[in-house]
Amino acid sequence: MAGGGVVSSVGGKDYPGKMTLFVFLACLVASSGGLIFGYDIGISGGVTSMDSFLLKFFPSVYRKEKQDTGINQYCKFDSQLLTLFTSSLYLAALIASFFASMVTRVFGRKWSMFSGGVTFLIGAAINGAAENVFTLILGRILLGVGVGFANQSVPVYLSEMAPPKLRGMLNIGFQLMITIGILAANLINYGTAKIAGNWGWRVSLGLAAVPAAIITLGSLLLPDTPNSLIERGHTEKAKEMLLKIRGTKDVQDEYDDLVAASEESKGIKHPWRNILEKKYRPQLTMAILIPFFQQLTGINVIMFYAPVLFKTIGFGDDASLMSAVITGLVNMFATFVSIATVDKAGRRVLFLQGGTQMLICQIIVGTLIGVKFGTSGVATLSKGYAGCIVLFICAYVAGFAWSWGPLGWLVPSEIFPLEIRSAGQSINVSVNMFFTFIIGQAFLTLLCRMKFGLFYFFGGWMLIMTTFVALFLPETKNVPIEEMILVWKKHWFWGKFISIEDVHVGSNSKAAGV
Repeated sequence: MAGGGVVSSVGGKDYPGKMTLFVFLACLVASSGGLIFGYDIGISGGVTSMDSFLLKFFPSVYRKEKQDTGINQYCKFDSQLLTLFTSSLYLAALIASFFASMVTRVFGRKWSMFSGGVTFLIGAAINGAAENVFTLILGRILLGVGVGFANQSVPVYLSEMAPPKLRGMLNIGFQLMITIGILAANLINYGTAKIAGNWGWRVSLGLAAVPAAIITLGSLLLPDTPNSLIERGHTEKAKEMLLKIRGTKDVQDEYDDLVAASEESKGIKHPWRNILEKKYRPQLTMAILIPFFQQLTGINVIMFYAPVLFKTIGFGDDASLMSAVITGLVNMFATFVSIATVDKAGRRVLFLQGGTQMLICQIIVGTLIGVKFGTSGVATLSKGYAGCIVLFICAYVAGFAWSWGPLGWLVPSEIFPLEIRSAGQSINVSVNMFFTFIIGQAFLTLLCRMKFGLFYFFGGWMLIMTTFVALFLPETKNVPIEEMILVWKKHWFWGKFISIEDVHVGSNSKAAGV
């Protein structure tokens, strides 16, 4: 098996289960937690390109932007305070994800989602009414707490509720909601930028309350997952729920394995310490490197700062916001490609194809900008040339939307055994948020210093991460979560870290087939 290889059968159990209306609706409601994350990603870039917003909170940036056209385009928005407005949310989300881990484990996944929705709702209200930079950043921090809770609990909830053969499709509902949130934010920014007076930005920021209300109210209607119910001692309710979400009476095998996994989980008093054990090395590595690589694709540079970026490379105000809307549309529709193929083609194929496409697009975009702007950053773009840049940025966004976007959340959420699942997902979210913060905080400064070379920088990382997937990520499609250890044992590299005893204990299977 070259590289990671595709594991079509790991020798584990094939649990029966089908798509029921109940599980579809539950996953749809839970996925709406992605709306708050997506809305925030999309809204911040548009707001920071609005003159009325800059004039009120960041007048020095406004003055620099309005200087004569001879200013270096790469540096016109370079402000650490401005980027702190965007990136502070992700630092708060990083810290919140550790508290969310405890809530998710002790009280259940749905209450973690509810906590995230309520906090995000309060943050939206503060941001919409902000009068100074302090209240603006305070609101962003509360939004970040909400995002941390939602991102910690939603992917785990979806992976636990979904039948193994449909887990990829249902889990990617989270990423789809993120893309819908981004698109909605871009459309709202395009509309509010035209509002007379100086309060369009307040509408944009305040409307974050809408997706927050959806997940807050929706979480109250959600059932708990069988895994969570068993983990908290409600075994009879868990079996009833399993019957309901699988749409079959033949659930005894899966139920027994969930109970066995829960018993093993109870023996682990310190999941944060246990996750460092040798047998969990593959999962821990993926929980760190996948979110790390996801941020170094450079996607958040496009999504956070799309209007600012397009404005920087010569688009007018309306044109830059409309270009952000276009990329938002591409992002949303391309996600459906992943939904349709992830459980058939598998995770590895999408990772490798999407990564290659993104690498090519990064090189082309960097070259197009470099040829026109050079290092001086002074130039004007024709409509055709600018349109060409947008075209390749859209191709890049499409590649992300069916690969690193959804799979960056799906794969880490499905690989952890129950005993370390909450801790593992917290690590996944916190690493993601940390590097989102770093990239968000550093981007405008990096753009000013590295100029068009920044796109080559992210392209280099695309090459590294695509190679990593080819060599070290095994295929996880259609594998029951509690049987996932068999996939790692069969891998050419990770199998060295897992003993036969670990396999028999971890898989709860007499016929491990390893």
